[in-house]
Amino acid sequence: MNIPNFRPAPQDTGSILCLDIGSGTQDVLLTMPGLNPENWPRFVLPTPARRVAKRIAELTAEGRHIWLHGENMGGGFFGAVKAHVAAGLRMVAHPDAALALHDNPERVRALGVEIADACPAGFAPVRLADYEPGFWRALLDTCGLPQPHLVVAAAQDHGHHPQGSNTVGRFELWRDFLNTPADGQSGDGQAGANPASLIYATPPAHFTRLATLQRAIGGGPVADTGAAAVLGALAQPEVQARSAREGVLVVNAGNSHTIAFLVFRQRVWGVYEHHTGMLTTESLLHDLNEFRLCWLPDEQVRAAGGHGSAFAPDIPPETEGFRPAFVLGPRREMLRGHGQFIAPHGDMMLAGCHGLLHGLALRGGA
Repeated sequence: MNIPNFRPAPQDTGSILCLDIGSGTQDVLLTMPGLNPENWPRFVLPTPARRVAKRIAELTAEGRHIWLHGENMGGGFFGAVKAHVAAGLRMVAHPDAALALHDNPERVRALGVEIADACPAGFAPVRLADYEPGFWRALLDTCGLPQPHLVVAAAQDHGHHPQGSNTVGRFELWRDFLNTPADGQSGDGQAGANPASLIYATPPAHFTRLATLQRAIGGGPVADTGAAAVLGALAQPEVQARSAREGVLVVNAGNSHTIAFLVFRQRVWGVYEHHTGMLTTESLLHDLNEFRLCWLPDEQVRAAGGHGSAFAPDIPPETEGFRPAFVLGPRREMLRGHGQFIAPHGDMMLAGCHGLLHGLALRGGA
């Protein structure tokens, strides 16, 4: 991942629209030069995939056949697709839209979804997109807010894996990140994997969802939601200071995925990822206690339905077991009493957006 340094325009030239697109919500922050971050406009809206799922369900109830078109996007409408096909109704997808269901067209057809380049007669169109420029222009205008000079966005990208499992393939990308040679990203000579390197001016070729999202937002930088989360934690001065002295555990308990990082001196030394709905507080605490000691086997996490666990080589002894825990995310109540809840600039839901800005600043100025 040799990503060239990205230098966005200075913040005082205009506003920056930051989007953290999750599975349940899309969390949005608009920077406003001259105002404190606490006063910047913010939105917590249903994620685009949920709007797609709602529309599919409405058409299913009406007994309409559906034409999916548009772009690759988050697959949070997968259940609505299965319910539509199970109801005996037809669904046809454009090849680009089919990528939102699986990278392998044969796997899409196995779901009962046909693939075709044109909309069949009489089918109801449903457009897929993580970002619709017209929607955001209209919303900001309605709110009396300025149009941004730059849009930055995060979304979860499993990578392009037509012949294998998306979840396993996604974790291989985290493993590659952890095994990046020291200073290979930043040139600053520090060991450990640099999370700021995951803010992409141009995403690697295998990140097809991020590439599509970047085109939609007009070419601005993009990142995975996991990277945005850990950078959001590191945007907190108290987390920065603590991680300078000893290793810390950062946990983002999301609506669909829980991801945790071992962090020391603002570098990542371990990654753990699981499906939140498959975890209880007890099972998550067990995994995290093993994880912070670097004892949690990848096979054990995957056998329980998770994505996996991985560690960087040569973890420094000064990390001292990554004992302090900092917790964020909409499902953080699972860990109440088992770590310090953090909320950058007073809003936990906007942690990923602040993480994007922090990462940009580390990469060369925002």
